[in-house]
Amino acid sequence: MSERYQAPSVKKAFQILGLVSDTDRGLGISELAKSLGISKSTVHGITSALEEIGAVIRNPLTKRYNLGYTIVELGKKGFSRIPLREVSKRHMEALMVETGETVFLGILKDDHIFILDVVESNKELKITSPSGTKIPLTAGATGKLFLAYMGERKTLRYLTTKGLVKYTENTITDIERYLNEIKEVRKKGFAIDREEYLQGVKAVAAIIKTEGPLLAAIWVVGFSSSLTEDNMQYVVERTFKAADAISRDLKSRE
Repeated sequence: MSERYQAPSVKKAFQILGLVSDTDRGLGISELAKSLGISKSTVHGITSALEEIGAVIRNPLTKRYNLGYTIVELGKKGFSRIPLREVSKRHMEALMVETGETVFLGILKDDHIFILDVVESNKELKITSPSGTKIPLTAGATGKLFLAYMGERKTLRYLTTKGLVKYTENTITDIERYLNEIKEVRKKGFAIDREEYLQGVKAVAAIIKTEGPLLAAIWVVGFSSSLTEDNMQYVVERTFKAADAISRDLKSRE
């Protein structure tokens, strides 16, 4: 049997792209070299090649690298071909009309909530965030949902290692209380955020059943002034129904 072909330069290039994508301020040659444990000359050679094809761009003032337009365009094309995104779109649009609030679709990726798609509310004042945005796993309703479905041992290990960040006055920071809450989330299949991640903002998230280990969810986000306790049950029901419909449509495509 022939040995599998190794392409170390390609691997290093993707590692550099991964590091650059994790920061808004960009990274310089020295920082990249230190993080990867390789020489500055090697990093310089790879970043020069990436810059030539538009995969990264270099700020002439700070000398730092950020993701280039080539990667952004490839990402957009990739998003458009993701079955989950394609199947979910019409249900997200319907849910936005029903609730009047912004609807998000996302997955669990590398201990973060990764937004795949968004259907913005028609309201002048609304909550929004672009596709490709990463949110902390312990953030709000979707975080509770994904942690609930990760499995008890994995969830406990994550929480005891990472801890719970206090985002607002309503954030649950006691691990035991948080674990009890996500047990209820696991039973119900949905989670609610009552100003726990962003002050003045509420959210409802429901799990989408997919094949394999992928964790996916749909969630509705709005200001507390419109997502009141009086209409919260309605939003929960519509969100749960949309998630169930997406789950069925995904299964029918298998």
